[in-house]
Amino acid sequence: MDREVIEQKLESLRRCLKRIAEKCPTESEKLINDLDLQDIIALNLSRAVQLCVDIGAHLIAGMEVTPPDTMGQTFDILAQEGLMQPHLALRLKKAVGFRNIAVHNYEVINWLIVHAIAQHHLADFNEFAKMVATRLENENHFRE
Repeated sequence: MDREVIEQKLESLRRCLKRIAEKCPTESEKLINDLDLQDIIALNLSRAVQLCVDIGAHLIAGMEVTPPDTMGQTFDILAQEGLMQPHLALRLKKAVGFRNIAVHNYEVINWLIVHAIAQHHLADFNEFAKMVATRLENENHFRE
């Protein structure tokens, strides 16, 4: 596990979450009708999901487990290994579904759902970041 890489990714995640929180309007209609806000929110949500997957992959690389076949499995493995709660793993797996739609345009984005994610589920990403920071801190104490 490359601690410096993980710390950089955590900082990028914090920036994405801050940008979403700053730019997401309280009313969903404003997001639905503002292409610039849609771009800002979708891009930063997609980045946040990707950063969580990347961080998770770094954590898994240091374990003696079979690597994930999919992005969503990253969170399953972390939950199975006791690093995160299963309910958080499930919510982050759902976020991967959003990321896939946004990045690959599998279907038309439902901006009401995006708005709900931005308004009510950023805490999932923060909870993940706290879990990772705690793990880094614990490993740091273990080395001392």
